[in-house]
Amino acid sequence: MIEVQDLYKYYGDRRAIGPVSTQIEKGEIIGLLGLNGAGKTTTLRVLACDLLPTSGTVRVDGLDVVERPDDVRGKVGYLPDRPPLYDDMTVREYLRFAARIRGVSGADVDKRAAEAEDLTDVGEVKNQIIGSLSHGYRQRVGIAQAIVHRPALVVLDEPISGLDPVQIVEMRDLIRNLGGDHTVILSSHILSEISETCDRILVIDDGEITWSGSENELATELKQGIRMGLTVRVPGSSGEAAAARARELLEKIEGVREVETLDPSESGDGIASFRVMAGSDVRDGVCKALVNAGLGVLQLARERELESMVLELLGEAGENAAARKKRKRAAQAEAAQSAADDSAKASAKAAELVESAEKADESDKDKQKEEA
Repeated sequence: MIEVQDLYKYYGDRRAIGPVSTQIEKGEIIGLLGLNGAGKTTTLRVLACDLLPTSGTVRVDGLDVVERPDDVRGKVGYLPDRPPLYDDMTVREYLRFAARIRGVSGADVDKRAAEAEDLTDVGEVKNQIIGSLSHGYRQRVGIAQAIVHRPALVVLDEPISGLDPVQIVEMRDLIRNLGGDHTVILSSHILSEISETCDRILVIDDGEITWSGSENELATELKQGIRMGLTVRVPGSSGEAAAARARELLEKIEGVREVETLDPSESGDGIASFRVMAGSDVRDGVCKALVNAGLGVLQLARERELESMVLELLGEAGENAAARKKRKRAAQAEAAQSAADDSAKASAKAAELVESAEKADESDKDKQKEEA
């Protein structure tokens, strides 16, 4: 769906992104991660054909964004970080308007608007003025306008920003439902939502994609393995005996690195809880070994560690991160002061030259008077 080769985007002399090269397949849900100022929004705007690249090649569904920008825009649905809404329109009026300006034929406008309302669950407010809606509904209407023309690619910039926990879960389900029929690329600062929602992750740092892959692949590359939360029941045993029995079995399983005993997550006799660290995904082996030994598995789930892995990948983990940021700010301040000093020197030199020229001019006039 998306092919990017040696993409650069400059604002004047400042490089915003580049070089960027990547491929995204049809139907994938891609999460774009990076720190503030890393180039996420610029990258999304280029992919949405809202900005044209300075150099490089970007193709969406086989179409070059420079050679055929209007055709590309017809295949893209875009939700910027601030939804482009008209507060004095009703939801239905706005979606009909969005469908028309995206080239949907008059006979299909109402049908497409109704489809977008159903997909985003805004049908119950379709006759309300947009300005009266809550933030969560406004975000939904923003996504509805992005998909009303059935685009092949949906680009979402911080779609979960500012939502409450219930709205986040609803938005997560909505984005998942878009996958398959649409290719989706989104950015978010809520890493747990990227983890829960996306098939693959692109990590961008200083305008370059530094890593691409799934969360499991990232954990393997960083040799972090996986962590699992586990709760078991041993009938007829005390909590201490259950913990000892389960721990003995877990430590014998190939791939398990460490077993940490936790406070039981449930009340009752024979209940024990653990955090299990492993070099690879051994959940099936853990479950099989425990069940074969007569233990009941009440809960087994992988703990998400995307945030710590991304920070490690970006070199921002640990106590050195603050020192690096401090040095960077000091260097920027020094550069700004140096530029100001240079500017002041240049201004003084210019004033000196002007004064010298004025004196020379006065001298010439005096000579002319004497000769006269």
